[in-house]
Formats: sequence, structure tokens, C-alpha cells
Amino acid sequence: MLRTGEATELQGGLQGGRPGGPVSAGRWGGGKPPGVLRALAVFAAVRATGVVLVVLTDLHGGHPATRTLTHAWDAVWYLHIAVHGYGTREYLSSFGTVQTDFAFFPLFPLLTRATDAVLPGGAGAAALLVAWAAALAAAWGVYAVGHRLYGTATATFLVALWALLPQAVVLTLAYSESLFAALAAWALYALLRRNWPLAGALAALAGLTRPTGLAVAAAVVVTAGRELVRRRGRGRGPWLAVLLAPAGWLGYVLWVGARTGDLLHGYFTVQDAWKSGLDFGTSSLRFLRVLFLYGGKVVYPVSVLLVAAAVVLFCLLCLERSPRTALPLLVFSGVLVLMVLLLGGPFASKPRFVLPAFPLLIPVARSMARGWGRSRARVVVVLGALACVALPYGVWVAAVVKTPL
Repeated sequence: MLRTGEATELQGGLQGGRPGGPVSAGRWGGGKPPGVLRALAVFAAVRATGVVLVVLTDLHGGHPATRTLTHAWDAVWYLHIAVHGYGTREYLSSFGTVQTDFAFFPLFPLLTRATDAVLPGGAGAAALLVAWAAALAAAWGVYAVGHRLYGTATATFLVALWALLPQAVVLTLAYSESLFAALAAWALYALLRRNWPLAGALAALAGLTRPTGLAVAAAVVVTAGRELVRRRGRGRGPWLAVLLAPAGWLGYVLWVGARTGDLLHGYFTVQDAWKSGLDFGTSSLRFLRVLFLYGGKVVYPVSVLLVAAAVVLFCLLCLERSPRTALPLLVFSGVLVLMVLLLGGPFASKPRFVLPAFPLLIPVARSMARGWGRSRARVVVVLGALACVALPYGVWVAAVVKTPL
């Protein structure tokens, strides 16, 4: 049975009373926020539909049911690391460079290996279990952040929109995006609650999951730094967060350097072999020039539109009249988008890289929350249209198109 406060929040959220109102800092602490189960059900339904479509597509093509789920592009590398460890797989690229498994950060394959050790089904099933559990944890974290700042309705639409992004198909593949998104979302939530040690620890784990863990670390360092300025340098918590946040990323970079015989530059040499190093956007500009002059597969202009949309949404997020506590969301999203723009790598993969930046969707989610009380049919039509386009496109990119995902 709902308590009075929860019932009021639900009514004010999805029934038009206060659709976008922020939740007070002490509204809820350790338990689940009102409405989270509904949001998780929406997320699970959307992503389960995507999984079914991927499986049916593989079966229709005469492939094993889990081919795309467990063996699409990066998933092959993660599974190999989980089973055989690092330093056991190399690939001679079309650029003439030797690409190694050190380019892939360790937390996802380590969790896959640990899960495989205690459960039956093999490494592929273990990787999917880790990815799917992390995806649900990420959706919960997205909801928690949205609910704390804006209330039930905005948080629910935030989760729904995030689940319906075309590139969200990777959340249910054996990829590290779902794990990274979960760690990022809960690190941001910890910052909103000023739980400094937890925020720093989660940022460190995010830094062990993906190179873009630097964006989470930046959010923690900037937010904790602001707190230290306010406290005039006093307080162990913010200092601990500042020290912990970059530790995961830095530790892995140095470990790769030690393994490759070049402590400070080894990791960056590995990334250069994958054409994923820092090039200040020159490779992206070359790609755009070629695409404009000669055209390309549908996936390429769509990728450009998705990345451009991320930039526009970040600008809208900056214009939001957000509480002061929204600073970590701005820093995280801004640094992540900036990394996507300035780093190399296949342009078709860039929408995937920006996927964890869920705060970018806050302006749209708030608009839908406000519109829910005026015209529910219009909001439902918009979400339905997005689902009809995004789900098939995601399946097509993952299971059909022969371009890096």
C-alpha cells in the first residue's frame, strides 16, 4: 500500500499535477523511489522486445539465436578476454596496424569470468547475464537521478526515452555499455546526495569499464572541488572522492603500459593501433567530408544525426533551469560528448559511445512530463513512433549491417 507522500507524488507525476517538480533532498534515502518499478517494467519491455527481434533476425538468416547477442564486434573481444585473459588475441587491421585486446577495459570481462565460474551456460550466457543485470541497474540509476531532481513523471519518461534510443540495442548485447551506464548513473546519484566516498568508488569502477570513465571522474572531481571551495578545503569526503575517481582509469592505463613495456605511452600506442586515439576530431571531419562528397550506407548519415542531436541536447541541457546540484550531470554529459567528438574510431560507433549520457534526454523528458497532463495521446503517439523507428533500426544495425557497432 502506498504511503501518502508516494501517492501524492504518483498522482502529481503521471496524472498532471506536478509533472516536472523537483523532489526534496530528503524525500527518500536508501529505499526505492515511488514509481521505479513501473519505469523498470517499461525499460524491460522495450529492451526485451529488442532482444526478441535480434534473435528472430538471426534465426531468419540461418544463424544461431545468440550470434549477435554474444558475438557482435566488440563482444567477441570481451568473451575472449573473459576466457583466455589479456595478451592472447591480436588482429591485423586494414590499416596495417596490429590491434590487441589491451584496448578493452577489464571490469566487464572480469565480471563475465566470475559469473561463468559459478553458473552454467558458458561465457556467452555469463556475459549476457552481466549485461542485462547491469542494464536494469542502469535504468534504475537513470530513474533515481531523474526522480531526485524532477519527480516521477520526468524520471519515467527519461527511462523510456533512454530505452528507445536507436543505439540502445547495445544495452542487451555482450558489451560494456550497460555496466558503464549503471556505474555512471549511480555515481551521479551519489554526487547529488553528496555521498563522496561512494561517488569516488563508482567513478573508479567506471574508469575500469570504459575509456570514457574519464567523464565520470571529471564529474566527481569538479563537483567535489566545488564542495571543497565552499568548505574552504575542509572535509575528508570530497578529498577522498577526488583521489578515488580517476584511480580506475589511471590504474588500467599504467598496467597496460607496464605490460607493453612503455609505462606512460603503451596504452595510447594500443589505442592508436585501433585509430581510437585523440585526434581532435580530424578523423571525424575527414569522414564527414567523404560522406558529403560520395555518400555511404544509411548507418553513416544516421550516426551523424545522432551525434549532432547529442550536441544540440547538451546545449538544451545547459539552458535548463536546473537545481545547482545538476552540475555533475552537465560535466559528465559535456565531457562525454567532447570525448566522442575529439577521439578517433569508427564514426558508426560514436552514437554508442554517447549512449550513457542519459542526462542529455532530460529536456525532452521534462517536455513530455509537462505534456502528459495536456495531451496524453500526443505523448503516446510520439513514443510509439520512436519505438517503431528505433527498435527495427537498432536490430538492423546490430544483426544485419556489416559496419562496426
